[in-house]
Amino acid sequence: MILLWRIFYGIMESELLYVEKFESAEAFTSFGIIYRLYYNNKRIKSRLKGKSPVQYRTLSMTG
Repeated sequence: MILLWRIFYGIMESELLYVEKFESAEAFTSFGIIYRLYYNNKRIKSRLKGKSPVQYRTLSMTG
């Protein structure tokens, strides 16, 4: 599980921290929450058969 968090934060770091400029720690935290929602629910991955991670997990649970 720790490895998954490191991968997630590595992606977030490369996509956000080096591109965005945050005014405060609170602004970064709130943007991080929004980004996690996007990352899990909206982001489409070809590796997951064109689905978001949540859609793919739901599909695999229902059969």
